[in-house]
Amino acid sequence: MRNYAGPLYEINLVINDEVLAEAEDWLQDIVGTGLTTDGVDDARVFDPGKDRDGRSVRSCQFQARDDNALDTLLDSFFADIDAEAASRFGDQVIVHSRTLRPDHAHELPPGESPTCLNCGTRLRGQYCGSCGQRSRSRLISIWQLMREAFGDLFELDSRLWKTLIPLLIRPGQLTRDYLEGRRARYMPPFRTYLVLSVVFFVVVFFDPQKDLSLFFEPEPPPTIEETAAQDEAKQQRSEEKQAQLDAATAELKELEVAGKIDKQVVDEFENRQGGLNITLGGDSDDDAFFGDCSKASISGDEDFPDWFKKRFTDERVKEICERNNKRGIDNFQDAIVDKIPVALIVLLPLMAMVLKVLYPLSRRYFVEHLLFFVHFHAFFFLILTLQVLFSNLLASLSLNGDAGTLVIVAASFYIPVYLYKAMRKVYGQGHLITIFKYLILLITYLTGVSFTLLGALVITLFSA
Repeated sequence: MRNYAGPLYEINLVINDEVLAEAEDWLQDIVGTGLTTDGVDDARVFDPGKDRDGRSVRSCQFQARDDNALDTLLDSFFADIDAEAASRFGDQVIVHSRTLRPDHAHELPPGESPTCLNCGTRLRGQYCGSCGQRSRSRLISIWQLMREAFGDLFELDSRLWKTLIPLLIRPGQLTRDYLEGRRARYMPPFRTYLVLSVVFFVVVFFDPQKDLSLFFEPEPPPTIEETAAQDEAKQQRSEEKQAQLDAATAELKELEVAGKIDKQVVDEFENRQGGLNITLGGDSDDDAFFGDCSKASISGDEDFPDWFKKRFTDERVKEICERNNKRGIDNFQDAIVDKIPVALIVLLPLMAMVLKVLYPLSRRYFVEHLLFFVHFHAFFFLILTLQVLFSNLLASLSLNGDAGTLVIVAASFYIPVYLYKAMRKVYGQGHLITIFKYLILLITYLTGVSFTLLGALVITLFSA
């Protein structure tokens, strides 16, 4: 359609599939009639796709010559179109119409309306209508730079606080508002998730004295007495562990003598004691992370497939044990922490698929279920961050008492309650059916968390 100065009259039709072909032929006839009607400069029909309920949508636009022509057409030609659609198709076609007019009030001459330096769109004010960038091209001051950096943090009406407050105390409200189109007032969902996850891992796992040790005075080496006490405690733990193993072996042998178990069971138990011994505390004599790697082996793999046996041999297990011993327990734990965010991101689409299965009749797309869990995980990071900060505050004030424990326990119970209330808010089903789906979701969620964290542990173990 060419550019004209007159108003544009638009008719949008929501059409059931049963009459789609007939309605399209009828629209083509209407366009042909419109092109020969006095006061109509141009007309066309186009296909915007389908609406949320899966019904076809067709849009028909008529370019009027001017406002006077539009007034005449509204009382004649356009009114006849609405009446004919109602009489011909009835409830099979829903008609919406509107008038679109050019914005002459804010139109500026080309000389006074420069283009946006960011996207090249012609400007009609001090902000670009396409990308939102301000029209001023001069460099900003340090003060303005600081205001842009921390403005959302200190302005109570900023999108940050408008997002965090309902995220914390109104389960499901953010998801529901986003799905219903109320989005500009909040931070984007994935940005909220990423920001809160970064804040959580910084608060929980960042240790200034460890990560910035260069700026702290090194701790004095342990005294002879402290070293002797540590060795004695280590020896005691080793003896207690060995005593437990000996007691278990003796008990099994007694059951063998009594004829209650086979000798093969006792032999397998004794053989397994020489397998891979993962002692995170370093109970071995050389204080190694995984103990004595010379005893590392893999047993009980007879039922595993051949590809597993080829990759996990005794030699390879010993090699992995030695590499992790060199890495040490601190680096091993840091490596696991680094992989947890990725593991949780992998969990998001899996849980969204569970919601897709639990709500097959909701007519929601997969990404809408994904959005639900993005907001829930953002809340999860937020509540855990607040718990850690509250615990640290109590510790700094030497107030670690029953009141602090009660608050932390209450916050922990709030997490599953939040999930249930969010499901009710977003999906709108009754208590009974929601409880049933909630239990299924909770079980699968805990299982998914366990497997993703186990996957992070295994990847860390074999990627040394």
